[in-house]
Amino acid sequence: MDDLHSDTITSFDGTPLAIHRLGEGRPVLLLHGLFSSAQMNWLRFGHAALLAKAGFECLMPDLRAHGESASPHDPEAYPQAVLTQDLAAVVDALGLDEYDLVGFSLGARTAASGVIAGLAPRRLALCGMGLEGLAGWERRSAFFIDAIDRFDEVKRGDAAFMAVSFMKQMKVDRVAARLLLQAVDDIAAADLAKIPMPTAVINGDKDRDNGSPHDLVEALPDGRYCEIPGTHMSCVTEPDLGEAIRDFLAET
Repeated sequence: MDDLHSDTITSFDGTPLAIHRLGEGRPVLLLHGLFSSAQMNWLRFGHAALLAKAGFECLMPDLRAHGESASPHDPEAYPQAVLTQDLAAVVDALGLDEYDLVGFSLGARTAASGVIAGLAPRRLALCGMGLEGLAGWERRSAFFIDAIDRFDEVKRGDAAFMAVSFMKQMKVDRVAARLLLQAVDDIAAADLAKIPMPTAVINGDKDRDNGSPHDLVEALPDGRYCEIPGTHMSCVTEPDLGEAIRDFLAET
């Protein structure tokens, strides 16, 4: 993509984070999912290009321990709520004021946590997320830590097979990923009342990996549900995801 370019910002603790940019117009900050990257989540399947064509400037960080961002092995680089702090650092470094915020899976819970902590995007989209993925993170995190710990012994048919296969595809730094998983806090369901802006919950019709999207909508002050085709993994590969984000953000 001719107008795609990348920068590096320094987070709150000095950790370098890569930011990829595409398009011009109203800024939309796009946060990818666990073990993924901006390239895989937003660029590869055309979602960022679709948003750029619709008049948005896509700002796509690689989360800590992902993509082209740093993957430190020092446990001190992973304080509790580290991704929430990174997100605030990205917003500050980019000088964002009027912007939209979109996250998929781990990116969605990071976006929600960031708003609860005080960020104020115009609109928020939580993709691939249900209530249990926010309020029951300890169980979800334990599943992925177990997949990392059993990485070399997981075979087809194991519940962790897809997660391990994706880690292999993405060449995930498992030491850094394990530290990061231990630094992600639960979000209390009651704290979702602190999310005042219009919020879309965009989920695949066969995706309940992070629990019930309908229960999440009910817990939000201004939530609405948008169903797209696919599972948690496959919906990212379909244009419906980008189209649903575009249509929601284009509302006045």
